[in-house]
Amino acid sequence: MVHNIGVIGSGLMGLGIAQVAAQSGLQVRLNDANADALQDAITRIRKGLERLRDRDRLDGDVDTILTRIHLTTDLQEFAQSEVVIEAISENEDLKRGLFAQLDDICAPHTILASNTSSISITNIAAATSRPEYVVGMHFFNPVPAMQLVEVTRGIATSDTTVDKITQLGEQLGKTVVQAADTPGFIVNRILVPMLVEAIYAYQEGAASREDIDQAVRLGLGHPMGPLTLADLIGLDTLLAICDVYYRGFGDPKYRAPILLRRYVTAGWLGRKTGRGFYDYSSR
Repeated sequence: MVHNIGVIGSGLMGLGIAQVAAQSGLQVRLNDANADALQDAITRIRKGLERLRDRDRLDGDVDTILTRIHLTTDLQEFAQSEVVIEAISENEDLKRGLFAQLDDICAPHTILASNTSSISITNIAAATSRPEYVVGMHFFNPVPAMQLVEVTRGIATSDTTVDKITQLGEQLGKTVVQAADTPGFIVNRILVPMLVEAIYAYQEGAASREDIDQAVRLGLGHPMGPLTLADLIGLDTLLAICDVYYRGFGDPKYRAPILLRRYVTAGWLGRKTGRGFYDYSSR
């Protein structure tokens, strides 16, 4: 049983992980280099909890749950955390640099977990002196609503680490599956080529964005269309994943569409910036 965790990164994934952990009774340290981002995150967590309460889907009191989340800009506060979960940008150099810092700061047996959706756990673990304690723990967005967690071991990850992270996932009320350390693991390896193909279809004028989304929703029974989903994931994140897959597999089916790259260059990253394939500025 885990009693306290650290979460690094207060974006959608990080704040979602922090919320679920606090709802499950864990003490949480939520870190971001930007203090304003932390305040925004706790405001969004409160709103999320209040929505659950208003729908009679919350066990516990909103204020009590929030007292379990401690905000910090100081990584040194993770020195005694049992598990630290990284949820920063999908960039291997940034993640390796962070894990090297955590390796110096955290107690020797602290488990360092990455929420990466595409990057090799073995590569991240190589930045530390404790590869046996480094593991992938990939949540799905939105974390409070999505049931799945993918647990991925690097080449040196110990069975004990995998067992403890699996138990933590179950403690958070999630269903855990284990995936090999290959680009994209399970879900995104299957999902990303579909999203990429939808973008190519739009780029090539095969149909309007609305018709592409409606066709997939109604024809395949998906809850949202692929372009809407890409905007929700974040187009910068999707582009980073495509590039990791393309390098990892050498397969052209993972090559990023020019339109996706242009949108990211323009700062059209999806919902989080107010514009992607759709305009969210007035929503």
